[in-house]
Amino acid sequence: MSETYANDFDVIVQRARSINQPIRVAIAGADVENVLQGAFDAQADGFVEPVLIGNYQKIKDLIDKLGYKDRKFDLQPVTDDTNVVQYAIEMINAGSADALMRGNTQTRDFLMPVLNKGNHLVDEGLMTHVVMVKVPEYEKILSISDATILVEPSIQQRKQVVANMVRALHVFGVDNPNIALLSLVEKPSFHMRDTVEAQTIIRDHMDEPIAVCNLVGPIPYDLIVSKEAARLKGYDCPYCGEFDGIVVPNLMAGNLLIKVLQMNARANSCGIIVGAKVPIAITSRSDSKEQAYLSLAACASLAQEEKFKQHKKSRKK
Repeated sequence: MSETYANDFDVIVQRARSINQPIRVAIAGADVENVLQGAFDAQADGFVEPVLIGNYQKIKDLIDKLGYKDRKFDLQPVTDDTNVVQYAIEMINAGSADALMRGNTQTRDFLMPVLNKGNHLVDEGLMTHVVMVKVPEYEKILSISDATILVEPSIQQRKQVVANMVRALHVFGVDNPNIALLSLVEKPSFHMRDTVEAQTIIRDHMDEPIAVCNLVGPIPYDLIVSKEAARLKGYDCPYCGEFDGIVVPNLMAGNLLIKVLQMNARANSCGIIVGAKVPIAITSRSDSKEQAYLSLAACASLAQEEKFKQHKKSRKK
């Protein structure tokens, strides 16, 4: 893959490439070009073993077309009426795969089995989608959440979004991240419910920290990314232009922000679901192979961290 692209996410990529054993990733609906290319690039870098689930002929034709027929992979052919996501989850629960990735499936069809409590993927609390975005001219990687799962999150759910985002950032080497609660304005107004909720979250965080982070809100996007905007507006906050994460007020705001940054600001990105018992890579079917690769790198890093935590627990026993 492109080393220039990898440099944008160098910590994530380096951590993935350094893991002791590649993770077996069950790709639900593997008949999609960008996902296959990203998965085989991750395999070449030593941190993924692809498990391809879906229509045999479609996957085989794509593998031949892309020149991967000599690669090692586990192809799980299923009929067209099989729920490929459910099949992948059952492989994970049986110990035949370590992580899950969205392939050629609709977002709703992917999430329904993932969120189904009967499938035992829920870890503790709430699953949330974290997208890591590298915007040109902004020095840091920005994590944005939640843009896929939570439509209109409550105050308690937004707190969990903060906790999950910080958990992911800690894995990727950011020890005390600066997190912003995105809003239209920087002052609470009873006309805008999310601003009042942001103020409540900040007060609660001051009384009992949600996670190890610096939390600010409500705050608009220009103040999040620009020290100059903060200077011109007279907004006194040391973290402006240095935020690591943005927690959005609702799904529409998050999805729109990410799509605009990707399509119009040439932003690189990758996406994972945090809060599940196994790492889950989730990308759009229109994303590039690099975005698929990076999502798998993030999953591998999370998987390594989870194994380390389980090892520490077992030693204490």
